[in-house]
Amino acid sequence: MAADSRPPPRCPVCRRRASEENRPFCSPRCAQVDLGRWLTGGYAIPGEAEDAQRIDEDDA
Repeated sequence: MAADSRPPPRCPVCRRRASEENRPFCSPRCAQVDLGRWLTGGYAIPGEAEDAQRIDEDDA
């Protein structure tokens, strides 16, 4: 079987080469940065927010 010719994976935060023990990140620091972005809403699907009152009415 031929050797894998794909480039090594890169850290999604800093773009350095990912390490095996922290994959897909290069370090624990980049993993924490990514988690912080998730927890503070740094990653979101673009679009208009729904009206909270309308959501409550749908649940009733």
